[in-house]
Amino acid sequence: MEAAVEHAERGAAVAAPGGVRAQLHAWALLPAFAAAGRGDDADHALATAMNELDTADEPEAPGRFGFDAAELALHQAEAYLALGRADEARACAESSLAACPSGTPGWAAASLVLAQAETSGTARDAAQRAHDVLDRVPAARLRSTARTRLSRLTGMLTSHTGADASALAERLRTLPPPIDAHGQALTI
Repeated sequence: MEAAVEHAERGAAVAAPGGVRAQLHAWALLPAFAAAGRGDDADHALATAMNELDTADEPEAPGRFGFDAAELALHQAEAYLALGRADEARACAESSLAACPSGTPGWAAASLVLAQAETSGTARDAAQRAHDVLDRVPAARLRSTARTRLSRLTGMLTSHTGADASALAERLRTLPPPIDAHGQALTI
């Protein structure tokens, strides 16, 4: 984990101010610090990302490789989950979700992170949220990150014996494999 922090710090140190620096703090430093359990450092990386986004010449650049407040809130929610701050994660995921059109990759990501934040209190709602993603996004269009979030959520729900959690695990087990840019099945 320290190698991830070191690489992220090097990248952030040379990044151009504004959106690029905000991205590196949110995409690289924030999750690395959170995964390492370094809450104060994660909070500092988040504050820097927010400040950089606020002061950027072009603060929001949505799109496949863009960066905007909704994506920052998503990374913030995931960091809070890693740090065990479920209530804060829930609020950030809700904010991200509210800014994303339904059925988009951003919407799926925010929905699944929100579901993860909900597992401690409302496991049934968390499972239903994941089913909603699977109902709205065709399996062939699920990004690898969504599949990873679904797998993580299923693992979080293993201690819950409800039908929704069991059905979700079965649905994930029977998902067709992801495909590459040429339509060929990927082996994972």
